[in-house]
Amino acid sequence: MDEIVRMIARDAPVKAMAVTGRGLVERARQIHRTLPVVTAALGRSLMACSMMGDQLKGEGASVTLRLKGNGPMGSLTAVADTQGNVRGFVQNPAVLLPLKSNGKLDVGGAVGRSGTLTVIKDLEMKEPYVGMIPLVSGEIAEDVTAYFAVSEQIPSACALGVLVDTDQSVLRAGGYLIQLLPGASEEVVEKVEAGVAALGPVTVALMEEGMDAEALLRRALSGFELETLERHKVEYKCYCSRSRVKNALVSMGPQELRALIEEQGGAELTCQFCDAVYHFEREELEELIRGEDPDHREK
Repeated sequence: MDEIVRMIARDAPVKAMAVTGRGLVERARQIHRTLPVVTAALGRSLMACSMMGDQLKGEGASVTLRLKGNGPMGSLTAVADTQGNVRGFVQNPAVLLPLKSNGKLDVGGAVGRSGTLTVIKDLEMKEPYVGMIPLVSGEIAEDVTAYFAVSEQIPSACALGVLVDTDQSVLRAGGYLIQLLPGASEEVVEKVEAGVAALGPVTVALMEEGMDAEALLRRALSGFELETLERHKVEYKCYCSRSRVKNALVSMGPQELRALIEEQGGAELTCQFCDAVYHFEREELEELIRGEDPDHREK
């Protein structure tokens, strides 16, 4: 079961969360038909975004994580709601790269080590919050850690892992985000660093130790007295609907809709986040033109 767990240390200014996401990453792989290195990159981004979304307040709020590197994968986008449910897509899912010298997938090579990481938080206010930093490594966890340090001034430790099986399906996926609150001493920092080092790679812990999200955090923060604040399921979840697609068509304007009718006799739109396909016949497009909102009409 994919889940998010949020915990806090009773004896130190430390908060933490962890996610297990084999199912949601596998769903993303099936939708976008990603090759292993892109599966790992997309999966890491989805899980990072899921944890970021779960930190937000407000039912309709959302967070978008966008990676734009100079690697062959191109841009990658993930969007999460306040429950950590997440969706995403990637520009080029069919990237094939040699393994790194340590036998790991070269996620940094696929993403690119030059580019930007952008976080957009839509808190249902007039303007969304936008933070942008240069990519640190393209390995994603290091980039997320840098984002929190630079854009939000929160010292953090982030680890993300996706283990791909020999048949290219997702075998294990998970990650954690540990953050220091104001007042954390050097001793607390050292204890966190020691615990993270002792835990080692996330996928090894998930695979060999059979850990769930809570066990992952308890091992990483074994030097602290932890309290579980919340634990709930997460999933790959798209919010597309025929109504939303209709609104998108209307926003194109009558001229573009007429061009669709003339060139294709209708319209077929596929959601970029999931595998849903929406068909609109000629008559339906003509109805949209007749019912066009004046604000969207051709001036």
